[in-house]
Amino acid sequence: MTIPAMPEFIETDLEKLAEAEGRIAVLLGGEGRLTPPARRLDRLMKGALKRFAESEAFSKMKPGEGVDLGWPVGLAAETVQVIRLDRKASVEEARKAGAAVGKALGEKGALVIAGGHTKVADIAFGAVLRAYDFTAHKTGDTKAKGPIRVMTADPKGVEAEYAPLAALADGVIFARDLVNEPANVLTTTEFAARIKEMEKLDLKVEVLEEKDLEKLGMRTLLAVGYGSESPSKVVVIEWNGGQKDDAPLALVGKGVVFDTGGISIKPAGGMEEMTMDMGGAGVVAGVMRALALRKAKANVVGLVGLVENMPDGRAQRPGDIVRSMKGDTVEVINTDAEGRLVLCDVMWYAQERFKPRGMIDLATLTGAIIIGLGHENAGVFSNDDTLCDAFLKAARAEGEGAWRMPLGEAYDKKLKSRIADMKNVGGRPAGAITAAQFLKRFVKDETPWIHLDIAGVTLPPEETPLAQKGATGWGVMSLNRLVREMLEG
Repeated sequence: MTIPAMPEFIETDLEKLAEAEGRIAVLLGGEGRLTPPARRLDRLMKGALKRFAESEAFSKMKPGEGVDLGWPVGLAAETVQVIRLDRKASVEEARKAGAAVGKALGEKGALVIAGGHTKVADIAFGAVLRAYDFTAHKTGDTKAKGPIRVMTADPKGVEAEYAPLAALADGVIFARDLVNEPANVLTTTEFAARIKEMEKLDLKVEVLEEKDLEKLGMRTLLAVGYGSESPSKVVVIEWNGGQKDDAPLALVGKGVVFDTGGISIKPAGGMEEMTMDMGGAGVVAGVMRALALRKAKANVVGLVGLVENMPDGRAQRPGDIVRSMKGDTVEVINTDAEGRLVLCDVMWYAQERFKPRGMIDLATLTGAIIIGLGHENAGVFSNDDTLCDAFLKAARAEGEGAWRMPLGEAYDKKLKSRIADMKNVGGRPAGAITAAQFLKRFVKDETPWIHLDIAGVTLPPEETPLAQKGATGWGVMSLNRLVREMLEG
Protein backbone atom coordinates (compact mmCIF):
# COMPACT_ATOMS: atom_id res chain seq x y z
CA MET A 1 0.00 0.00 0.00
CA THR A 2 1.08 3.58 -0.66
CA ILE A 3 2.16 5.05 2.68
CA PRO A 4 0.44 8.41 3.26
CA ALA A 5 2.65 11.38 4.04
CA MET A 6 2.73 12.24 7.73
CA PRO A 7 2.86 16.00 8.29
CA GLU A 8 5.12 17.32 11.03
CA PHE A 9 3.65 20.12 13.12
CA ILE A 10 6.32 22.42 14.56
CA GLU A 11 6.52 25.66 16.51
CA THR A 12 6.70 28.82 14.46
CA ASP A 13 10.37 29.75 14.33
CA LEU A 14 11.00 32.81 12.20
CA GLU A 15 14.77 32.37 12.44
CA LYS A 16 14.51 29.21 10.31
CA LEU A 17 12.74 30.78 7.34
CA ALA A 18 15.88 31.96 5.57
CA GLU A 19 17.53 28.52 5.64
CA ALA A 20 14.49 26.41 4.75
CA GLU A 21 15.03 24.50 1.49
CA GLY A 22 12.53 23.30 -1.11
CA ARG A 23 9.26 25.19 -1.00
CA ILE A 24 7.77 27.62 1.49
CA ALA A 25 4.00 28.06 1.48
CA VAL A 26 2.55 31.15 3.16
CA LEU A 27 -1.12 31.87 3.82
CA LEU A 28 -2.54 35.32 3.12
CA GLY A 29 -6.08 36.47 3.79
CA GLY A 30 -8.23 37.97 1.05
CA GLU A 31 -7.31 41.52 2.06
CA GLY A 32 -3.63 40.72 1.53
CA ARG A 33 -2.61 41.77 5.04
CA LEU A 34 0.66 40.15 6.12
CA THR A 35 0.77 38.14 9.33
CA PRO A 36 3.87 38.49 11.57
CA PRO A 37 5.54 35.40 9.99
CA ALA A 38 4.65 36.72 6.54
CA ARG A 39 6.17 40.10 7.41
CA ARG A 40 9.43 38.39 8.39
CA LEU A 41 9.35 36.45 5.12
CA ASP A 42 8.70 39.69 3.24
CA ARG A 43 11.73 41.37 4.81
CA LEU A 44 13.91 38.46 3.77
CA MET A 45 12.46 38.72 0.25
CA LYS A 46 13.19 42.47 0.09
CA GLY A 47 9.49 43.40 -0.06
CA ALA A 48 8.53 41.03 -2.91
CA LEU A 49 5.79 39.30 -0.89
CA LYS A 50 4.10 42.58 0.05
CA ARG A 51 4.24 43.78 -3.56
CA PHE A 52 2.54 40.59 -4.72
CA ALA A 53 -0.08 40.83 -1.94
CA GLU A 54 -0.97 44.30 -3.22
CA SER A 55 -1.10 43.25 -6.87
CA GLU A 56 -4.10 42.71 -9.13
CA ALA A 57 -2.96 39.08 -9.60
CA PHE A 58 -3.43 38.38 -5.89
CA SER A 59 -6.82 40.09 -5.80
CA LYS A 60 -8.07 37.73 -8.53
CA MET A 61 -7.00 34.58 -6.69
CA LYS A 62 -9.75 32.33 -5.36
CA PRO A 63 -9.77 30.91 -1.81
CA GLY A 64 -7.36 27.99 -1.59
CA GLU A 65 -5.56 28.92 -4.80
CA GLY A 66 -1.75 29.20 -4.84
CA VAL A 67 0.77 31.12 -6.95
CA ASP A 68 4.51 30.45 -7.06
CA LEU A 69 7.14 33.15 -6.67
CA GLY A 70 10.26 31.46 -8.01
CA TRP A 71 13.84 31.71 -6.72
CA PRO A 72 13.12 34.37 -4.07
CA VAL A 73 16.02 36.61 -3.10
CA GLY A 74 17.18 36.27 0.49
CA LEU A 75 15.99 32.67 0.90
CA ALA A 76 17.49 29.21 0.44
CA ALA A 77 14.06 28.02 -0.76
CA GLU A 78 13.53 27.54 -4.47
CA THR A 79 9.94 28.78 -4.35
CA VAL A 80 7.59 30.73 -2.15
CA GLN A 81 4.02 29.60 -2.74
CA VAL A 82 1.48 32.28 -1.86
CA ILE A 83 -1.90 30.77 -0.95
CA ARG A 84 -5.00 32.87 -0.50
CA LEU A 85 -6.94 31.71 2.55
CA ASP A 86 -8.99 33.76 5.01
CA ARG A 87 -8.86 33.00 8.74
CA LYS A 88 -12.58 32.11 8.59
CA ALA A 89 -12.17 29.83 5.59
CA SER A 90 -14.42 26.81 5.18
CA VAL A 91 -13.14 23.26 5.60
CA GLU A 92 -13.37 22.78 1.82
CA GLU A 93 -11.30 25.94 1.17
CA ALA A 94 -8.71 24.93 3.76
CA ARG A 95 -8.32 21.47 2.20
CA LYS A 96 -8.04 23.08 -1.23
CA ALA A 97 -5.25 25.27 0.12
CA GLY A 98 -3.47 22.20 1.41
CA ALA A 99 -3.99 20.50 -1.94
CA ALA A 100 -2.11 23.36 -3.60
CA VAL A 101 0.85 22.46 -1.38
CA GLY A 102 0.51 18.72 -2.02
CA LYS A 103 0.21 19.08 -5.78
CA ALA A 104 3.49 21.01 -6.00
CA LEU A 105 5.37 18.95 -3.40
CA GLY A 106 8.86 17.95 -4.54
CA GLU A 107 11.87 16.03 -3.27
CA LYS A 108 12.90 18.70 -0.79
CA GLY A 109 9.46 18.97 0.74
CA ALA A 110 7.53 22.02 1.83
CA LEU A 111 7.40 24.30 4.86
CA VAL A 112 3.88 25.64 5.43
CA ILE A 113 3.65 28.85 7.47
CA ALA A 114 0.19 28.43 9.01
CA GLY A 115 0.62 30.53 12.14
CA GLY A 116 -2.57 30.75 14.15
CA HIS A 117 -4.96 29.70 11.37
CA THR A 118 -8.00 27.84 12.66
CA LYS A 119 -8.00 25.11 9.98
CA VAL A 120 -4.39 23.91 10.09
CA ALA A 121 -5.34 20.22 10.40
CA ASP A 122 -7.56 20.43 7.31
CA ILE A 123 -4.81 22.22 5.40
CA ALA A 124 -2.46 19.33 6.22
CA PHE A 125 -5.14 16.78 5.28
CA GLY A 126 -5.60 18.38 1.86
CA ALA A 127 -1.85 18.37 1.30
CA VAL A 128 -1.55 14.66 2.13
CA LEU A 129 -4.40 13.61 -0.15
CA ARG A 130 -3.18 15.69 -3.10
CA ALA A 131 0.44 14.54 -2.69
CA TYR A 132 -0.69 10.94 -3.31
CA ASP A 133 0.84 9.34 -6.38
CA PHE A 134 0.37 5.72 -7.49
CA THR A 135 3.84 4.57 -8.56
CA ALA A 136 3.75 0.85 -7.64
CA HIS A 137 4.34 -0.28 -11.22
CA LYS A 138 6.74 2.42 -12.45
CA THR A 139 10.30 1.18 -12.87
CA GLY A 140 11.87 4.49 -13.85
CA ASP A 141 13.22 7.22 -11.61
CA THR A 142 10.26 7.92 -9.33
CA LYS A 143 11.56 10.55 -6.95
CA ALA A 144 10.21 10.40 -3.42
CA LYS A 145 8.41 13.48 -2.22
CA GLY A 146 9.88 15.36 0.70
CA PRO A 147 8.29 16.03 4.07
CA ILE A 148 5.42 18.38 4.80
CA ARG A 149 6.36 20.55 7.78
CA VAL A 150 3.75 22.89 9.19
CA MET A 151 4.67 25.85 11.39
CA THR A 152 1.79 26.58 13.72
CA ALA A 153 1.13 28.42 16.97
CA ASP A 154 -0.14 25.21 18.65
CA PRO A 155 1.70 22.14 17.30
CA LYS A 156 0.47 19.68 19.95
CA GLY A 157 -3.13 20.83 19.65
CA VAL A 158 -3.07 20.58 15.86
CA GLU A 159 -1.40 17.18 16.00
CA ALA A 160 -4.24 15.88 18.20
CA GLU A 161 -6.80 17.42 15.85
CA TYR A 162 -5.10 15.81 12.85
CA ALA A 163 -5.01 12.28 14.31
CA PRO A 164 -8.50 11.20 13.10
CA LEU A 165 -7.79 12.88 9.76
CA ALA A 166 -4.62 10.80 9.46
CA ALA A 167 -6.75 7.66 9.85
CA LEU A 168 -9.16 9.00 7.24
CA ALA A 169 -6.34 9.81 4.80
CA ASP A 170 -5.05 6.25 5.24
CA GLY A 171 -8.51 4.87 4.36
CA VAL A 172 -8.86 7.11 1.29
CA ILE A 173 -5.42 6.17 0.00
CA PHE A 174 -6.08 2.46 0.62
CA ALA A 175 -9.22 2.75 -1.53
CA ARG A 176 -7.34 4.66 -4.24
CA ASP A 177 -4.61 2.04 -4.39
CA LEU A 178 -7.18 -0.73 -4.84
CA VAL A 179 -8.94 1.09 -7.68
CA ASN A 180 -5.67 2.02 -9.41
CA GLU A 181 -4.31 -1.55 -9.39
CA PRO A 182 -4.47 -3.51 -12.67
CA ALA A 183 -6.66 -6.61 -12.77
CA ASN A 184 -3.75 -9.00 -13.27
CA VAL A 185 -2.46 -7.86 -9.86
CA LEU A 186 -5.70 -7.25 -7.98
CA THR A 187 -7.40 -10.59 -8.57
CA THR A 188 -10.28 -11.65 -6.36
CA THR A 189 -7.80 -13.66 -4.29
CA GLU A 190 -5.38 -10.76 -3.89
CA PHE A 191 -8.21 -8.37 -3.02
CA ALA A 192 -9.41 -10.71 -0.29
CA ALA A 193 -5.86 -11.10 1.00
CA ARG A 194 -5.36 -7.33 1.29
CA ILE A 195 -8.55 -7.06 3.30
CA LYS A 196 -7.53 -10.05 5.44
CA GLU A 197 -4.32 -8.21 6.35
CA MET A 198 -6.45 -5.60 8.10
CA GLU A 199 -7.11 -8.05 10.92
CA LYS A 200 -3.99 -6.55 12.50
CA LEU A 201 -6.08 -3.39 12.98
CA ASP A 202 -8.53 -5.36 15.17
CA LEU A 203 -11.03 -5.81 12.35
CA LYS A 204 -12.70 -9.19 12.15
CA VAL A 205 -12.40 -10.51 8.59
CA GLU A 206 -14.08 -13.61 7.15
CA VAL A 207 -13.63 -14.82 3.57
CA LEU A 208 -16.50 -16.87 2.12
CA GLU A 209 -15.36 -19.13 -0.72
CA GLU A 210 -17.39 -20.48 -3.64
CA LYS A 211 -18.45 -23.61 -1.76
CA ASP A 212 -19.76 -21.39 1.06
CA LEU A 213 -21.61 -19.15 -1.40
CA GLU A 214 -23.16 -22.19 -3.09
CA LYS A 215 -24.47 -23.39 0.29
CA LEU A 216 -25.93 -19.97 0.99
CA GLY A 217 -27.64 -19.91 -2.40
CA MET A 218 -25.80 -16.91 -3.83
CA ARG A 219 -26.33 -18.09 -7.38
CA THR A 220 -26.74 -14.70 -9.04
CA LEU A 221 -23.31 -13.65 -7.70
CA LEU A 222 -21.70 -16.97 -8.62
CA ALA A 223 -23.13 -16.87 -12.14
CA VAL A 224 -21.26 -13.63 -12.86
CA GLY A 225 -17.92 -15.33 -12.20
CA TYR A 226 -18.53 -18.58 -14.09
CA GLY A 227 -16.33 -17.48 -17.00
CA SER A 228 -13.33 -16.48 -14.89
CA GLU A 229 -10.35 -18.42 -13.58
CA SER A 230 -10.45 -16.22 -10.48
CA PRO A 231 -12.74 -17.69 -7.81
CA SER A 232 -15.68 -15.61 -6.64
CA LYS A 233 -15.66 -14.60 -2.98
CA VAL A 234 -17.55 -12.58 -0.41
CA VAL A 235 -15.51 -10.89 2.30
CA VAL A 236 -17.13 -9.81 5.57
CA ILE A 237 -15.36 -7.10 7.60
CA GLU A 238 -16.63 -6.33 11.09
CA TRP A 239 -15.76 -3.39 13.33
CA ASN A 240 -17.38 -3.63 16.75
CA GLY A 241 -16.49 -0.38 18.50
CA GLY A 242 -19.95 0.44 19.78
CA GLN A 243 -22.29 -1.08 22.34
CA LYS A 244 -22.42 -4.87 22.20
CA ASP A 245 -26.14 -5.12 21.42
CA ASP A 246 -26.32 -2.22 18.94
CA ALA A 247 -27.26 -3.31 15.42
CA PRO A 248 -24.54 -2.41 12.92
CA LEU A 249 -24.66 -0.18 9.89
CA ALA A 250 -24.00 -2.39 6.84
CA LEU A 251 -21.86 -1.20 3.93
CA VAL A 252 -22.01 -3.36 0.80
CA GLY A 253 -19.59 -2.98 -2.11
CA LYS A 254 -19.55 -4.24 -5.68
CA GLY A 255 -16.13 -5.78 -6.33
CA VAL A 256 -15.93 -6.74 -10.00
CA VAL A 257 -12.15 -6.79 -10.35
CA PHE A 258 -12.47 -6.67 -14.13
CA ASP A 259 -15.53 -6.35 -16.31
CA THR A 260 -15.34 -7.36 -19.96
CA GLY A 261 -19.12 -7.34 -20.10
CA GLY A 262 -19.06 -11.14 -20.36
CA ILE A 263 -20.80 -12.61 -23.41
CA SER A 264 -22.40 -9.17 -23.93
CA ILE A 265 -18.85 -7.94 -24.42
CA LYS A 266 -17.98 -4.26 -24.17
CA PRO A 267 -16.33 -2.29 -27.01
CA ALA A 268 -12.53 -2.44 -26.89
CA GLY A 269 -12.08 1.32 -26.57
CA GLY A 270 -11.84 2.25 -22.89
CA MET A 271 -12.20 -1.32 -21.63
CA GLU A 272 -8.86 -0.94 -19.83
CA GLU A 273 -10.62 1.31 -17.31
CA MET A 274 -12.83 -1.58 -16.21
CA THR A 275 -10.17 -2.36 -13.62
CA MET A 276 -12.10 0.24 -11.58
CA ASP A 277 -15.33 -1.79 -11.52
CA MET A 278 -14.47 -2.88 -7.99
CA GLY A 279 -14.63 0.75 -6.82
CA GLY A 280 -17.56 0.16 -4.47
CA ALA A 281 -15.71 -2.63 -2.69
CA GLY A 282 -12.60 -0.46 -2.54
CA VAL A 283 -14.51 2.31 -0.79
CA VAL A 284 -16.05 -0.12 1.71
CA ALA A 285 -12.57 -1.49 2.52
CA GLY A 286 -11.21 2.06 2.88
CA VAL A 287 -14.01 3.12 5.22
CA MET A 288 -13.54 0.06 7.42
CA ARG A 289 -9.80 0.74 7.58
CA ALA A 290 -10.37 4.36 8.60
CA LEU A 291 -12.88 3.38 11.30
CA ALA A 292 -10.47 0.84 12.77
CA LEU A 293 -7.51 3.22 12.71
CA ARG A 294 -9.40 5.93 14.55
CA LYS A 295 -11.09 3.43 16.90
CA ALA A 296 -14.61 4.53 15.99
CA LYS A 297 -17.19 4.06 18.74
CA ALA A 298 -19.66 2.37 16.41
CA ASN A 299 -20.64 -1.03 15.04
CA VAL A 300 -20.19 -1.23 11.29
CA VAL A 301 -19.99 -4.26 8.99
CA GLY A 302 -18.60 -4.13 5.48
CA LEU A 303 -19.40 -6.82 2.92
CA VAL A 304 -17.83 -6.99 -0.53
CA GLY A 305 -18.69 -9.32 -3.40
CA LEU A 306 -15.52 -10.11 -5.38
CA VAL A 307 -15.93 -11.54 -8.89
CA GLU A 308 -14.51 -11.22 -12.39
CA ASN A 309 -16.80 -10.99 -15.43
CA MET A 310 -15.14 -12.81 -18.36
CA PRO A 311 -16.37 -14.46 -21.61
CA ASP A 312 -15.64 -18.19 -21.53
CA GLY A 313 -17.20 -21.52 -22.35
CA ARG A 314 -18.64 -21.61 -18.84
CA ALA A 315 -19.80 -17.98 -18.76
CA GLN A 316 -23.46 -17.19 -18.25
CA ARG A 317 -25.38 -16.23 -21.40
CA PRO A 318 -28.08 -13.75 -22.28
CA GLY A 319 -31.33 -15.61 -21.75
CA ASP A 320 -30.12 -17.62 -18.76
CA ILE A 321 -32.27 -17.67 -15.63
CA VAL A 322 -30.61 -17.64 -12.22
CA ARG A 323 -32.08 -17.87 -8.73
CA SER A 324 -30.96 -15.40 -6.06
CA MET A 325 -30.31 -16.11 -2.40
CA LYS A 326 -33.65 -14.45 -1.67
CA GLY A 327 -35.31 -17.01 -3.94
CA ASP A 328 -36.35 -14.67 -6.76
CA THR A 329 -35.49 -15.70 -10.31
CA VAL A 330 -33.74 -13.35 -12.72
CA GLU A 331 -33.69 -13.53 -16.51
CA VAL A 332 -30.28 -12.33 -17.67
CA ILE A 333 -30.89 -10.10 -20.68
CA ASN A 334 -27.44 -8.52 -20.70
CA THR A 335 -24.41 -10.08 -19.00
CA ASP A 336 -22.84 -6.61 -18.79
CA ALA A 337 -25.45 -5.70 -16.15
CA GLU A 338 -23.63 -7.93 -13.70
CA GLY A 339 -23.05 -5.63 -10.75
CA ARG A 340 -26.65 -5.78 -9.60
CA LEU A 341 -26.47 -9.59 -9.69
CA VAL A 342 -23.50 -9.46 -7.33
CA LEU A 343 -25.02 -6.88 -5.02
CA CYS A 344 -28.48 -8.42 -4.66
CA ASP A 345 -27.12 -11.60 -3.09
CA VAL A 346 -24.68 -9.80 -0.79
CA MET A 347 -27.34 -7.29 0.30
CA TRP A 348 -29.77 -10.09 1.15
CA TYR A 349 -27.07 -11.94 3.08
CA ALA A 350 -26.17 -8.76 5.01
CA GLN A 351 -29.77 -8.35 6.13
CA GLU A 352 -30.30 -12.01 6.97
CA ARG A 353 -27.12 -12.34 9.04
CA PHE A 354 -26.64 -8.93 10.67
CA LYS A 355 -30.15 -7.37 10.89
CA PRO A 356 -28.56 -3.95 10.27
CA ARG A 357 -29.98 -0.64 11.44
CA GLY A 358 -29.38 0.59 7.90
CA MET A 359 -27.68 -0.54 4.70
CA ILE A 360 -25.70 1.41 2.12
CA ASP A 361 -24.45 -0.18 -1.09
CA LEU A 362 -21.83 1.34 -3.38
CA ALA A 363 -21.23 0.36 -6.98
CA THR A 364 -19.82 1.60 -10.25
CA LEU A 365 -23.15 0.38 -11.57
CA THR A 366 -24.27 2.26 -14.68
CA GLY A 367 -22.97 4.45 -17.47
CA ALA A 368 -26.41 6.05 -17.36
CA ILE A 369 -25.57 7.87 -14.13
CA ILE A 370 -22.61 9.52 -15.88
CA ILE A 371 -24.91 10.72 -18.66
CA GLY A 372 -27.22 12.20 -16.02
CA LEU A 373 -24.76 13.64 -13.49
CA GLY A 374 -21.37 13.67 -15.20
CA HIS A 375 -18.28 13.14 -13.07
CA GLU A 376 -19.20 15.71 -10.43
CA ASN A 377 -21.85 13.81 -8.48
CA ALA A 378 -22.67 10.26 -7.44
CA GLY A 379 -26.28 9.16 -7.81
CA VAL A 380 -28.08 8.65 -4.49
CA PHE A 381 -31.19 6.44 -4.31
CA SER A 382 -32.96 5.70 -1.04
CA ASN A 383 -36.11 4.32 0.58
CA ASP A 384 -35.57 6.36 3.76
CA ASP A 385 -35.51 10.16 3.93
CA THR A 386 -33.83 10.33 7.34
CA LEU A 387 -30.87 8.16 6.37
CA CYS A 388 -30.60 9.77 2.94
CA ASP A 389 -30.65 13.32 4.33
CA ALA A 390 -27.98 12.39 6.87
CA PHE A 391 -25.75 11.03 4.11
CA LEU A 392 -26.27 14.04 1.84
CA LYS A 393 -25.40 16.36 4.73
CA ALA A 394 -22.21 14.37 5.37
CA ALA A 395 -21.28 14.45 1.67
CA ARG A 396 -21.78 18.23 1.52
CA ALA A 397 -19.62 18.72 4.60
CA GLU A 398 -16.83 16.68 3.00
CA GLY A 399 -17.13 18.31 -0.41
CA GLU A 400 -18.02 15.04 -2.15
CA GLY A 401 -20.66 15.58 -4.81
CA ALA A 402 -23.88 13.58 -4.36
CA TRP A 403 -27.33 14.07 -5.87
CA ARG A 404 -30.54 12.30 -4.92
CA MET A 405 -32.33 10.50 -7.73
CA PRO A 406 -35.92 9.24 -7.84
CA LEU A 407 -37.35 5.78 -7.28
CA GLY A 408 -40.90 4.68 -8.12
CA GLU A 409 -43.14 1.76 -8.94
CA ALA A 410 -43.57 2.98 -12.52
CA TYR A 411 -39.96 2.02 -13.24
CA ASP A 412 -40.61 -1.56 -12.08
CA LYS A 413 -42.65 -2.24 -15.21
CA LYS A 414 -39.46 -2.10 -17.26
CA LEU A 415 -38.06 -5.06 -15.29
CA LYS A 416 -40.95 -7.46 -15.97
CA SER A 417 -39.90 -10.76 -17.50
CA ARG A 418 -42.04 -13.18 -19.52
CA ILE A 419 -40.36 -16.25 -18.04
CA ALA A 420 -38.87 -15.22 -14.67
CA ASP A 421 -39.64 -12.98 -11.72
CA MET A 422 -37.68 -10.13 -13.25
CA LYS A 423 -35.13 -9.12 -15.90
CA ASN A 424 -31.74 -7.75 -14.96
CA VAL A 425 -32.10 -4.69 -17.23
CA GLY A 426 -34.96 -2.40 -18.16
CA GLY A 427 -33.65 -0.81 -21.35
CA ARG A 428 -31.83 2.45 -22.02
CA PRO A 429 -34.38 4.96 -20.63
CA ALA A 430 -33.78 5.72 -16.93
CA GLY A 431 -31.06 3.06 -16.84
CA ALA A 432 -29.59 4.15 -13.48
CA ILE A 433 -33.05 4.26 -11.90
CA THR A 434 -34.15 0.84 -13.13
CA ALA A 435 -30.87 -0.58 -11.81
CA ALA A 436 -31.68 0.92 -8.41
CA GLN A 437 -35.24 -0.45 -8.64
CA PHE A 438 -33.78 -3.90 -9.27
CA LEU A 439 -31.70 -3.63 -6.09
CA LYS A 440 -34.65 -2.29 -4.11
CA ARG A 441 -36.40 -5.66 -4.59
CA PHE A 442 -33.71 -7.16 -2.35
CA VAL A 443 -34.17 -4.65 0.47
CA LYS A 444 -36.47 -5.68 3.30
CA ASP A 445 -39.29 -3.28 4.18
CA GLU A 446 -37.83 -2.62 7.64
CA THR A 447 -34.31 -1.80 6.35
CA PRO A 448 -33.39 1.87 5.73
CA TRP A 449 -31.30 1.74 2.56
CA ILE A 450 -29.20 3.89 0.25
CA HIS A 451 -27.81 2.89 -3.13
CA LEU A 452 -24.84 4.94 -4.32
CA ASP A 453 -24.05 4.73 -8.03
CA ILE A 454 -20.44 5.92 -8.10
CA ALA A 455 -19.62 5.16 -11.73
CA GLY A 456 -18.84 8.80 -12.54
CA VAL A 457 -16.85 9.76 -9.46
CA THR A 458 -14.60 6.73 -8.90
CA LEU A 459 -12.13 7.31 -11.76
CA PRO A 460 -12.94 10.67 -13.40
CA PRO A 461 -11.11 11.67 -16.60
CA GLU A 462 -9.48 14.72 -15.03
CA GLU A 463 -7.85 15.60 -11.72
CA THR A 464 -10.07 16.73 -8.84
CA PRO A 465 -9.31 19.26 -6.09
CA LEU A 466 -7.91 16.57 -3.76
CA ALA A 467 -6.65 13.96 -6.24
CA GLN A 468 -4.49 13.78 -9.32
CA LYS A 469 -5.97 12.08 -12.38
CA GLY A 470 -6.90 8.55 -11.36
CA ALA A 471 -8.80 7.03 -8.46
CA THR A 472 -10.39 9.50 -6.03
CA GLY A 473 -11.49 7.31 -3.13
CA TRP A 474 -14.85 9.12 -3.34
CA GLY A 475 -17.15 8.11 -0.51
CA VAL A 476 -14.64 7.20 2.19
CA MET A 477 -14.79 10.69 3.71
CA SER A 478 -18.58 10.99 3.52
CA LEU A 479 -19.29 7.57 4.99
CA ASN A 480 -16.73 8.07 7.76
CA ARG A 481 -18.47 11.33 8.68
CA LEU A 482 -21.90 9.68 8.49
CA VAL A 483 -20.77 7.02 10.96
CA ARG A 484 -19.29 9.66 13.25
CA GLU A 485 -22.37 11.88 13.24
CA MET A 486 -25.09 9.22 13.15
CA LEU A 487 -23.61 6.48 15.34
CA GLU A 488 -21.03 8.22 17.52
CA GLY A 489 -22.60 11.63 18.03
